[in-house]
Amino acid sequence: MKKYIYIFALFFLFLFDKVQAVCPICTVAVGAGVGLSRWLGIDDSIIGLWVGGLTVSMIVWTISWLESKKIGFTGMNFLSTILWYALMVIPLYFMGIIGHPYNALGTYGIDKLLMGIVIGSIGFYFGAEWYFYLKEKNGGHAYFPFQKVVMPISPLILMSIVFYLITA
Repeated sequence: MKKYIYIFALFFLFLFDKVQAVCPICTVAVGAGVGLSRWLGIDDSIIGLWVGGLTVSMIVWTISWLESKKIGFTGMNFLSTILWYALMVIPLYFMGIIGHPYNALGTYGIDKLLMGIVIGSIGFYFGAEWYFYLKEKNGGHAYFPFQKVVMPISPLILMSIVFYLITA
């Protein structure tokens, strides 16, 4: 289990070369989605998608905040990534939510919450990057209002629907 966490964290270290902050509304939307999902009894793989999105959002916000305060040091992106994933995953592991035998995906033994965190992190990150790419192609302007919110959240919504259909 620990091996997968380390591999996952290392994968994301290479993705953050230049930080462009995700809007605070996205962060709040992801956090609200996690709380609502748990309350409604939704499958842990879907909750993991939103936890992964929230984690990426918090990493980007932390790095952006540090840079705005003129705080920069070697390994800042690495440290921020490790710390945020540790803050999200380690408590879930010690509470028995991650690694619980009944939380495994089929006979493969893959933890549903951890799998969701990985896939959700990737989806949220690429949704945000897609927004910045499209904005750059459009002369620095969004194509529609709240595009900065819609683009990172859309992959999480789509993957939530897919995971719901798979786990239902």
